[in-house]
Amino acid sequence: MKSVIERVRGAIEMGLVQALGELGSDLNLESMPQVILEQPKEEAHGQWASNLALMLAKPAKRPPREVAQLIVDHFQDPSGLVREIEIAGPGFLNFHLDPAWRQLAVVEILTAGSDYGSCQVGVGKSILLEFVSANPTGPLHIGHGRGAAVGSALASILEAAGYQVTCEFYLNDAGNQINKFAQSLEVRYRQALGEESKLPEDGYHGKDLVELMEELAQRRGESLLSLPQAELQQALVDYALPIKVKAIEKDLAAFGVHFQNWFRESTLHPGAIDSAVAKLKATGQLYEEEQALWLRSTDFGDDKDRVVIRDSGVPTYLAADIAYHDDKYRRGYDKLINIWGADHHGYIVRIKAAAEALGHDPEKLAIIIVQMVNLYRGGLAVTMSKRTGELVTLSEIVEEVGPDAARFFFLMRSSESQLDFDLDLAKEQSDRNPVFYVQYAHARICSILRQAKEQGIEIPKADGEHLSILNSHEEEQLMEKLAQLPLCVGEAAQKMEPHRLAHYAQELAAQFHLFYTRCRVLGSEEELQAGRLLLISATRLVLARTLTLLGISAPERM
Repeated sequence: MKSVIERVRGAIEMGLVQALGELGSDLNLESMPQVILEQPKEEAHGQWASNLALMLAKPAKRPPREVAQLIVDHFQDPSGLVREIEIAGPGFLNFHLDPAWRQLAVVEILTAGSDYGSCQVGVGKSILLEFVSANPTGPLHIGHGRGAAVGSALASILEAAGYQVTCEFYLNDAGNQINKFAQSLEVRYRQALGEESKLPEDGYHGKDLVELMEELAQRRGESLLSLPQAELQQALVDYALPIKVKAIEKDLAAFGVHFQNWFRESTLHPGAIDSAVAKLKATGQLYEEEQALWLRSTDFGDDKDRVVIRDSGVPTYLAADIAYHDDKYRRGYDKLINIWGADHHGYIVRIKAAAEALGHDPEKLAIIIVQMVNLYRGGLAVTMSKRTGELVTLSEIVEEVGPDAARFFFLMRSSESQLDFDLDLAKEQSDRNPVFYVQYAHARICSILRQAKEQGIEIPKADGEHLSILNSHEEEQLMEKLAQLPLCVGEAAQKMEPHRLAHYAQELAAQFHLFYTRCRVLGSEEELQAGRLLLISATRLVLARTLTLLGISAPERM
């Protein structure tokens, strides 16, 4: 069932469409523009606003205010909650609602409980969401952490919006990076046994591989050196790779991130890759040059054609990715979403080109780019891990500031924007720390409700009668902000922007703190106290729901 605010918005949109239908011939319109409603920034302009009359003025060859008046004259409100339609400025339509809508929203929240905020924009649609997909050759770094936070929060939001979501981690356990991994392991294994062996420049230099091979050398000694080199390297990979994957799973679990599918690249070799290459050949989208096979990606907007099969006959990384996305499309999801790091930006056009060349709809694939994270401590940039001397790992960040603060900071900004992460601020227990500010609002409400219980004060049944007494500016603004959650969830899902919910959480917390400062709850007049207890109970539910969707805890004490 749709929420009150969704029903009111839908009723206004329907009323505008019906008005246009009746006015179509009078306005000489061949086609009607899409009705768009926005929430005004200024309270005096009502709860909803539309520039429809301004859009119609030119094709109708009439002044905007005249068109606006015609719309108002023909407007019908099936919700019964539109109190007034104001024509403002050059012809904006401002919709003012009956105050009863706020009370209905609070009753709805208290009735729905922890399910409040769900909407139906994605009902009946399925999504395959791939994110993190880090190479299993080293630990997850801070960039992976931001991608993990964005992906897992987006999955929760999409599910709340009615979509069926499958989360997938694409595990690069084949190809050139695994060959380098094997070579690096061999060097570290021989070094652990006292041999002089030099690591290749393009090898993996992490201390984690040194530790892994020292452990193996202690357990197996020189026994593996009797194997041919190819078998030796495979034995080392078979030992190390599961450990690295398990470490990734552990770090993600500590961060509150879980996947239904772990798709292994190795399952694409050679069958799926050969099949995808054959399809591209059949459609004429591959050509041979210098003994290599090239994708005609320039035909689809790329700046140059790309090698799919090297002159050595070895598939490129792109070849495996083409086969992987061919497999994704064939699984029948309504939408595919990839969350990639900033270094993959140039890869978007070529993977979409390959999808289209294979006969798939490139618009079905959405790619979200997560920009870099800049770490700061004491006002200075932090670029290296204290522990390893390399990139700062996700586990170090979680250990230092906790998973809640890490997730909130990763989600505070649009994923397309670079993020400055202040480690000191993330640990600070003050209003300056956004996650503390939001969680403290929830804890403060829990404290008030505990006090009420200790004093024997019962919270009344949720109904409009008890809430009708709430008519101060702070109370009305808090009720309106509470009601907006379903719309926020719907917009965040449709635009694939989980940061919208982080912003909403901060705005709701600010609105509650303002209410708390100016409106006494316990100890006020009995009827007013009852209404305000209902209001803060609804606020607690919405704060908890919002934090849960972001993957962040809602503590009852702080």
